[in-house]
Amino acid sequence: MIRYPLLTAGATIGVTAPSSGVQPELHGLVKQACARLEAKGYRLVVGDTVWTQRKAKSAPADVRATELNAMLQDARLSLIFPPWGGELLIEVVDRIDYEAIKPTWILGYSDTSVLLLAVTLMTGLATAHGANLVDARGEYADETTGMWETVLATRSGESVRQLSSPLYQLAWDHDNPTPCVFHLTEPTRWKTVGGGSIRMSGRLLGGCIDVMRHLIGTPYGDVKRFRETHLNGEPLIWYLENCELSTADLRRSLVQMKLAGWFDHCGGLLFGRSEANRPTEGYTVEDLYLELAEELGVPVLYDVDCGHVPPQMTFVNGARAEIEAQEGKAVVTQFFEA
Repeated sequence: MIRYPLLTAGATIGVTAPSSGVQPELHGLVKQACARLEAKGYRLVVGDTVWTQRKAKSAPADVRATELNAMLQDARLSLIFPPWGGELLIEVVDRIDYEAIKPTWILGYSDTSVLLLAVTLMTGLATAHGANLVDARGEYADETTGMWETVLATRSGESVRQLSSPLYQLAWDHDNPTPCVFHLTEPTRWKTVGGGSIRMSGRLLGGCIDVMRHLIGTPYGDVKRFRETHLNGEPLIWYLENCELSTADLRRSLVQMKLAGWFDHCGGLLFGRSEANRPTEGYTVEDLYLELAEELGVPVLYDVDCGHVPPQMTFVNGARAEIEAQEGKAVVTQFFEA
């Protein structure tokens, strides 16, 4: 059984940095995002870890875990919204009191996806892969990124529909943000292995493969137990995005996931756009996608709105999804079913 938190109007949002905090010269980004959310009627509780960053982490693991646990156990909070990802969130996964977590949304991507996946696998509580807090600092949100509020406000038993983006960002220009933060200039096209249309259905799980692969073989990455405990024999749809892995390392990581049983009873795979997908000795990511589709016998979609190349949809770990794609466009419908 999957449980779904609920974001309501005027809700209280907790901001903590379980991975990387924010350097002093960038504190303005956090303050701007918080001001935008407060203008919408939300209340903000901002933790101390947000304002510090040293040696690739916001604070020592015990400090980060203490603040995170306090927010996860605070019944006043409807959402925990880290400023962004980072490098070493995995240091806190064994320090979380999973049994004490309140029904609170956690939203983010990159290194935050380690926390999202661990919480859902350990508890059956839905978590949300989407925007980071700093992405909410714009004068307005683009139509894809801004759907996080609609998704998190969906009630248990209801459904929410998202469309693939019309445009995506080719390159970051942090010094010259647009009114919606991103520079969306390139036509989006969701691609399918083998061409043609694709349809898939199953329960969503996923995140940034660079970091979530390190949960394999740990108690916090027990996908088999999750399937047996929380799902009714339904297939999984994995959404994955590559931040920095070479194509060969991405292949190694996917083979490891397969050997660990993460792709057992799989209904399909989604891969986000990535600047890291460069060939290794002529071995391309398209070669990889084709091999994986043939090995698993499942449909594969790629260059989807997920990850480090904005914008991105909000994918809910644990939700049942129906995904249809044809001629470069896609519709993702998520059902908040137990």
